[in-house]
Amino acid sequence: MARGAQPLRVLRSTVLIGAVPALSFLCLMLTGELALAPGAIALLCCAGAAGGIAWLWIGDLARLAEALQLATQAEGQIDPRAANSLLPGIAELGSGVTRLARSLAARQAELGLLRRADEAIVERLPDPLLVLAPDGTPLRANAAARALFGGGEGDGLSGGAVAALLRHPLLAEAVERALAGGRAETVDLAIPVPVQRDLAARAIAMDPPLADGGRVVVVLTDRTRERAVERMRHDFVANASHELRTPLASLIGFIETLRGPAEADTKARRRFLGIMAEQAGRMQRLIDDLLGLSRIELTEHLPPTGTVPLAELIRAELAGLEPLLAARQVRVETALEEETCANPADADQVAQVIRNLLANAIRHGREAGLVRVTLAITPRTGRPGVMLEVVDDGPGIPKADLPRLTERFYRADKGRARQTGGTGLGLAIVKHIVNRHRGVLNIDSTIGEGTQVQVWLPGGAFPAPATLMLPQSAAKLLTR
Repeated sequence: MARGAQPLRVLRSTVLIGAVPALSFLCLMLTGELALAPGAIALLCCAGAAGGIAWLWIGDLARLAEALQLATQAEGQIDPRAANSLLPGIAELGSGVTRLARSLAARQAELGLLRRADEAIVERLPDPLLVLAPDGTPLRANAAARALFGGGEGDGLSGGAVAALLRHPLLAEAVERALAGGRAETVDLAIPVPVQRDLAARAIAMDPPLADGGRVVVVLTDRTRERAVERMRHDFVANASHELRTPLASLIGFIETLRGPAEADTKARRRFLGIMAEQAGRMQRLIDDLLGLSRIELTEHLPPTGTVPLAELIRAELAGLEPLLAARQVRVETALEEETCANPADADQVAQVIRNLLANAIRHGREAGLVRVTLAITPRTGRPGVMLEVVDDGPGIPKADLPRLTERFYRADKGRARQTGGTGLGLAIVKHIVNRHRGVLNIDSTIGEGTQVQVWLPGGAFPAPATLMLPQSAAKLLTR
C-alpha cells in the first residue's frame, strides 16, 4: 500500500466509523436533549476514538498487505508483525495469513525439491533428450544429448549437429504431427554431420507445457553402432570373399603342384614356398586391415578423448619404418613444430594415420627418393588445430583417381600396389579416423612430381598442465 494514500484512507475510515455516533450526538444537541458543551466534548471524543480505531485498522491492514506481498515475492517468507494487532479480527486474520504463508513455503520447497529431482533424472537418462519450444526451438538438452552432439557443460544446443537434426524434414514433420495430434510420433533419421549417425527419434507432445515452456520432448536412440555392425558383417563377407579369392587360388594351385609334378623338385619347392608365404602374408595383412577398419567404423560416431604429442609420435613412427626406408633407400626430411598436440585424440588411431601416410609415401614414392614431413599449428575456420603434411616425389596419381583413393580396395595402380604389399585399405582407414577426430583429409598429386597428403586435426600447443598420451608401440621405440 502506498504511504501517500494512507492518511486519506485513515480519514475515510474515521468518517465511516464515527459517522453514526457523531450524527446521534448532533441530533441530541439540536433537540436540546444534550447541552452544547457536553455535546461538543462528546463529538470530539467520538472523532478521536474513531480516528484511533481507523489508524489502527488501516495500519494493521497495510502491514498485512505488505506481509502478503513479501510472501509472494520471497517464496513464503512472512513478516512476523502481521499477526501483532490490537484489533482481534485483524490479529486472527494475520495469524491465518502467517500459517498459510508457512504452508505455502513448505509446499514451494517440496515442489522445488521435486523439480530438481525431475531435472536430475532427465539429466541422467541414458538416452539423449531434447526439449523444444512450440516453434521447434531447442530449449535444453540432457547430458546424453550433449555427449552425442559434442556439446560442453552448458546447454549443449550449439553446433551444426543439432541444427542438422532439427532441420531434418522427417523430424520436423514428426514434431508437427505430435503437436497437432497430441500423441507420440517415431521416425528413423540419418544425420550426415559431423559424421554419419543413424538415430530413432520419438517426439512426445507435452500438455500442459513444461515449466520452461517446452511443448515437445524429443527422445533419441543412437542406432549407429548397430547399423555399423550390420554393415561390417555384410562388408567383411563381401570384401573378404572377393579379395581373398586370388591369394587362396594361388595357394591351392601351388599346394597341388608341390603334391604332384614338383614334389621332388627342391628348387621349385623353395620358390613356390616363398610365393606361398608371400600370399599368406598378404591375406593376413588384408584380414588385419579389414578388422581394424571395422573397429574404427564402430566408434567413428563417438568423439575421442586424450591429448597426443604429434612431433614425438612422428619421430617414433619414422623409427619403426627404418627397415622399409633402408630397403627403398628413401631419405626423410622433417620440419616439425615442437610442443604441438592433437586434442581431443586417440593416440593409437593417430599413430595409425601417421604410419599409413608415411608407409604410402615410402612405398609409392620414387626409389632412393625424398619424403618431406611437416607439422605446424594451423587454425581452421576459427578452430585451433595442427596440419600434418606428407609429400613424396613419386610418379604421381592421375586427377581422375584422387576422389576415389579413400574407397575400400581402390588402387590407382593395381599392379604396383600388389607388388608393394598394399591392401587398398590404408587411406580408407585414414579417412575414417580423421572423420572420428572431426578433422580434414586432403590429397593432391601431380603426374611426374609426386603426391601431397594433408591431415588437419583439432589441437594446437600443449595445454597446461598437459596430460600426453603415446601408444605403447611408439613409446617403446622412443625409449630404445
